[in-house]
Amino acid sequence: MTAWTPEHLAMDALWEAETAPVLWVQGWGDRLSLPFELVTELGSQTFIVLLLALVFWCVHAGTGARLFVAVVGSGVVNYLLKAVLFGARPYWFSPHVSARAVESSFGVPSGHAQSSTVLWGYLAVRSGRRGWIAAAAVLVALVCLSRVYLGVHFISDVLAGLLVGLAILWAVLRWEGRVLAWWRGLPTAAWVGCALAVCVLPCLAAALWQGLARPDWVAPADWTGAVPVDPAAASLTGLATVCGALLGGIVGFTVLHARGWYDAGGALTARAARFVLGVSVIVLIRVLDHLLLGGLTGSAEAVAEFAVYALIALWASLGAPETFLRSGLARRPDPLPTSPNGGSDTGATRE
Repeated sequence: MTAWTPEHLAMDALWEAETAPVLWVQGWGDRLSLPFELVTELGSQTFIVLLLALVFWCVHAGTGARLFVAVVGSGVVNYLLKAVLFGARPYWFSPHVSARAVESSFGVPSGHAQSSTVLWGYLAVRSGRRGWIAAAAVLVALVCLSRVYLGVHFISDVLAGLLVGLAILWAVLRWEGRVLAWWRGLPTAAWVGCALAVCVLPCLAAALWQGLARPDWVAPADWTGAVPVDPAAASLTGLATVCGALLGGIVGFTVLHARGWYDAGGALTARAARFVLGVSVIVLIRVLDHLLLGGLTGSAEAVAEFAVYALIALWASLGAPETFLRSGLARRPDPLPTSPNGGSDTGATRE
């Protein structure tokens, strides 16, 4: 294999050893393809976007906002690691592995394993019920297994995603209250600067790393499977997408809180109307994105996706709630007393 460092040679040896277990799992038969394709969607970007919107718009605004920041922030970490680690996927590495799903970005760590751990783990822990925690663990395990069966991740990718996801979940559960209280005390210029730094610097760091440490990257000779054209660029675009979404969400939630927040409760018909209206605008933005910017590639595509997903998240976190309020589909919440850890509970435990 063409490798640049002893570390890359070690990774190739690991992937070589892990190919056999992947083939063994795929040997369970094609009859499992549809069930595993359905299970893997529980960690997909589309499903997560819809679930986050559902929770924020229709169930509990405070929980939805916190969950959004946790899951999308986890996505930033995941794509940053993908963009700098340059990990192969099983069907890229070996032509014997069946590509039962197709991915264009690098593989380490598994994004489905990581995002599922944060998403379902957060909801389960916040429910306070052991049964939900056990169910979340089973669900995450099935998502991880589906990624191996579909040929898009080695076992080490999945384990890395689980470990990173658990670390992020622990940090969020431990520190979110304190960070939120600190954030609400920042002046406008300070929180805008922090938001830009958190969301732009990862993109710049990854681009700089790829440009200086691994310019003109090509797939090593021993990656004899179906390697996509430019996984480095795809990984950067993925990073730009989640960074843009995080920026739009942070700005939207912060401004919405300053304007008095909103209540996601109400009649079932009002909740359903909010979801349909909100998702319709997101679909419209994506259609326009495809029509106007679909031909872009490389850094231009990354910049465009950053802007598009920032707009989508801004709509979801601010534009949609304000539209719901103005149209009578939602109302402002009643003021709550100051919380013990400082600051109003608005947007955190309201409803």
